Amino acid sequence: MSEYTPKSIEIDAQNYWEAQQSFKAEDDSSREKFYCLSMFPYPSGRLHMGHVRNYTIGDVVSRYQRMLGKNVLQPMGWDAFGLPAENAAIKNNVPPAKWTYENIDYMRSQLKRLGFGYDWERELATCHPDYYKWEQWLFTRLYEKGMVYKKTAPVNWCPNDMTVLANEQVIDGCCWRCDTEVERKEIPQYFMKITAYAEELLEGLDNLPGWPEQVRTMQRNWIGKSRGVELSFEVNGEPLKVFTTRPDTLMGVSYVAVAPEHPLAHQAAENSAELAAFIEECKTMETSEAAMETMEKKGCATGLTATHPISGAEVPVFAANFVLMGYGEGAVMAVPAHDQRDFEFAQKYGLPITQVIAPIDQDVEVDLAQAAFTDKGVLIESGEFNGLSSAEAFDAIANHLEQAGKGKVSINYRLRDWGVSRQRYWGCPIPVVNCPECGAVPVPEDQLPVRLPEDIEFDGVGSPIKKMREFIDTDCPRCGGKAERETDTFDTFMESSWYYARYACRANPDAMLDKNADYWLPVDQYIGGIEHAILHLLYSRFYHKLMRDEGLVSSDEPIKSLLTQGMVLKDGAKMSKSKGNTVDPQQLIEKYGADTVRLFTMFAAPPEQSLEWNDSGVEGASRFLKRLWVFSRDNAQNIEAGRSFIPDWAKVDDAQKAFRREIHEQLKQALIDFDKYQFNTVVAACMKIMNALSSVPGVADAGKGHQPSANVQNAIWEEGLSILLRLLSPIAPHISHALWQELGYGDDILTAAWPAVDEAALVKDSIELVVQVNGKVRSQINVAANADKDSIEEAALADEKVQSFIDGKTIRKIIVVPGRLVNVVAN
Repeated sequence: MSEYTPKSIEIDAQNYWEAQQSFKAEDDSSREKFYCLSMFPYPSGRLHMGHVRNYTIGDVVSRYQRMLGKNVLQPMGWDAFGLPAENAAIKNNVPPAKWTYENIDYMRSQLKRLGFGYDWERELATCHPDYYKWEQWLFTRLYEKGMVYKKTAPVNWCPNDMTVLANEQVIDGCCWRCDTEVERKEIPQYFMKITAYAEELLEGLDNLPGWPEQVRTMQRNWIGKSRGVELSFEVNGEPLKVFTTRPDTLMGVSYVAVAPEHPLAHQAAENSAELAAFIEECKTMETSEAAMETMEKKGCATGLTATHPISGAEVPVFAANFVLMGYGEGAVMAVPAHDQRDFEFAQKYGLPITQVIAPIDQDVEVDLAQAAFTDKGVLIESGEFNGLSSAEAFDAIANHLEQAGKGKVSINYRLRDWGVSRQRYWGCPIPVVNCPECGAVPVPEDQLPVRLPEDIEFDGVGSPIKKMREFIDTDCPRCGGKAERETDTFDTFMESSWYYARYACRANPDAMLDKNADYWLPVDQYIGGIEHAILHLLYSRFYHKLMRDEGLVSSDEPIKSLLTQGMVLKDGAKMSKSKGNTVDPQQLIEKYGADTVRLFTMFAAPPEQSLEWNDSGVEGASRFLKRLWVFSRDNAQNIEAGRSFIPDWAKVDDAQKAFRREIHEQLKQALIDFDKYQFNTVVAACMKIMNALSSVPGVADAGKGHQPSANVQNAIWEEGLSILLRLLSPIAPHISHALWQELGYGDDILTAAWPAVDEAALVKDSIELVVQVNGKVRSQINVAANADKDSIEEAALADEKVQSFIDGKTIRKIIVVPGRLVNVVAN
């Protein structure tokens, strides 16, 4: 053991793990399993510190569970499809496939250099046909079951990337990738019926105690269950359905608003150039909810009127930009006095604002010239319903409408079906053939996968496969006639929604999943950013239920516990290239070694909190590892000697007992913190154990019947360093591996038993008590840990300092608080 040289030590350890296949997961149902998974990365080319932190947390958890004796699966793969590869292809004139595979190779080498214990035999990339074949297979089965359908719908359209964007991919009206202003466009696309599982997805959140409450709340709000009334107005003799959660306000309706795409609006536009122009203007409007909330409310009269279902009054019908066809029936009833959006629209277009709800508290003032009154209260100006509370009116009005055949109580969800079509190239082809005779026909199983052509050239306009006749032209699987392949590809959330399950069956080329999925699933610990709380995690839960209902898995949920790690910050801001505050992990590894990088990221903050980057903290982590190495090197022979000497710990010198007690106290706390994944305090405990080991006294003459002190010192070093290395091993695995071997503890620390606390070491022979006189601290005394009250009182009164404060006074009372203090009351 010479100097601490991280690079050579780490390469040696990694070579050992690879040769031993240390992290290969065995499909062994006789053993208790633990499946730890970190959200897989997009192969952008280089790891960033967010990656390093995320994957270090996962690796620490995996190594910890492995040392507890569990059969651990920790896989890694690549979320490889997506627009960035296309953008890079256009910029660098490199096919997306080549760019992606080269990035995967480089990032894999970076992950290996950090010593992450992945089962690389299970590695997958979502752009490989042997992966996406199975999501095509499942899609065709779902299509046949009616769980997939195609319809024309308004979407957020990026004219630069020429693709649909999810609402969450629209930032301030612009594409999240290229910052181009987003348009609203109607195109045919495929949808998956996630709404069919809305209630199960909602109820299932109550069975996920291992998920952060914040994430569960976000999903509840996204699903958005609400109880209301579905009712019909009448327009031109036909029913126009609307849904409202506030039927108590029904008598205050002063207009009805429909989406610009609504058939009524298009019909009326045939006779109104103004309305036609408004509809055209709305085609460039984005559809994200955030934008809908903040944008200027605009509309245009259709010239139509709607008949109120109770009063029979006629109210005007407007086309309005805040109503979307994709939500319900594309129509809403407007109550300006009791809804702020309706209020703003009514003010702008001079429509009536009729109050029908009064405050319960008569002292509350309502100023409908300024704003809508949106609270619930008591009905007024509502005919037979006057005087009812909002809650009472809900049931009364619902019953009235139901008896009249014009409405019913209904449960509604904010959640909408998942549009999975994308008009980009670098994605999984949708396995459908469009036949002029048979319509849309799913590709048969024996013709899967539909392979995406990888040898292509970009001209920067649209998807290359939309111009490739060799890809498009095919025969209809049903009638054999000439047909065309679907040229849209799947939303990349399709790939990331089930990858966790494929890892369990990665070696099976003949099935999407097999029996091993039920052994490994659900994932025991999933780790990733809070930004994936809704879409990725909700879609994963949905996909799992689809696979369950196909008989592929038996569990109801994909993930047992979820840890959402905090961001990595520098100077108070999130690290990003645009801010110019990034730190290159590769440079850090070259300078300090992987263990230092891992140790710092675990020590700087608890996993769920943001980590503030600190260069001096990295230096501190490096110094600690060097100190550990030097201590081990300098005391290697003593540690070896300590292994052959088994002390009678009851006869050990008191000072040495105290240091051994400190080691086991720190171990006890570290074991608790490991279970809570509070790795920052585990590192702190390791540092305290190191301090204790460095300070264990050696006494020249044992004396007083104690054992030879030098031998005891060696034994404490041997035991303490064994504990320290095992605690540190999941966090800084390379140095722990090397020292474990060098110091003769064994060949492989990964197979060592997890350290256990010696409860006898925690017992104190004596304790220190504070002594007060009349409530003021005057001294401290040491007494036997099992001393009785009389002995404690006697020792307190015999103390010289205490005697100086009670001299000449009468002792009135002595109060003993066990384990803490003695208070002498005297006057």
